[in-house]
Amino acid sequence: MFGQVRGMVPAMLSDRPYMRDDYSPQRTSVLAWLICGTIAGFVLQVVVGSPWFGGGVPLERIFGVTISGIRQGHIWVLLTHSFLHSTSNLFHIVGNLLALYFLGRELLPMLGARRFLGIYASALAFGALVWTAVHWRLGGTLFGATAGIDALLIVFACFYPNQELNFLLFFVLPVTIKPKHLAIGLVGLDLFGMLFYEIPGSALPFDMILANSAHLGGMTVGWLYFRYVHHARWRVGSGRADVELPRWLKRSTRVATPAPITQVNVGNREDLRAEVDRILDKINSHGFGALTPAEKRVLDEAKDLLSRR
Repeated sequence: MFGQVRGMVPAMLSDRPYMRDDYSPQRTSVLAWLICGTIAGFVLQVVVGSPWFGGGVPLERIFGVTISGIRQGHIWVLLTHSFLHSTSNLFHIVGNLLALYFLGRELLPMLGARRFLGIYASALAFGALVWTAVHWRLGGTLFGATAGIDALLIVFACFYPNQELNFLLFFVLPVTIKPKHLAIGLVGLDLFGMLFYEIPGSALPFDMILANSAHLGGMTVGWLYFRYVHHARWRVGSGRADVELPRWLKRSTRVATPAPITQVNVGNREDLRAEVDRILDKINSHGFGALTPAEKRVLDEAKDLLSRR
């Protein structure tokens, strides 16, 4: 029976074009727009900032986050600052583009375009607000997409905490690390930078931008999404939300009725095939984040059946 399930699920996956290696889903266009917009913003910075324009026009003062701009109500800079990067440090934009591409390629099919953009934009805006609060008296200018990318990294680390990542540090040194360790390390570095460099107003080495507070704000958004949105147990359905009373308001004599758990009928091959087929189609249409807890359990149990073989 397990052999039938093992052979059935790969066949079901191979029947779908969006599960093949040569298939390019339409959702990648969202990632392409973000990458193209970031590159266009950087090119515009270089061109407009050249001597051809009378000594240069600092786009960072117009589209970057500044305390004076926030005081004047320039709310759009909470998002537009992500399309600007340091023209004197190419690693700033190259590193962000590479991270955006690899993280987006993994997360976009699971989250869907709306949730992906929602996390990215929310992290940028919240990171800019945290930076504004820290720099309200210090001043300065914030630009770059690192806060949004840090949020995606935290979400990826929550999905795949123990998956080994292999990359070249500074394009030279080969490194193997788990996402959870990478996330913890970045949080520690940004906390150290904010406490000992950013808040005191000291200059960072290698001409780095003082934006550790913005990075931490973006990471916070990524964690909050995974903790309270992606794995949320509550859901507004038939006009009302299911809200559980605090434990201290419940009577000790009352016993809560456990929620029903969906079981997979592994003995019925056709029912299992139809259920997995429906869930895979839903992932293709709305993203992995649209699945209910019961549907996620069905996929987990089907995966466990394959791993027992």
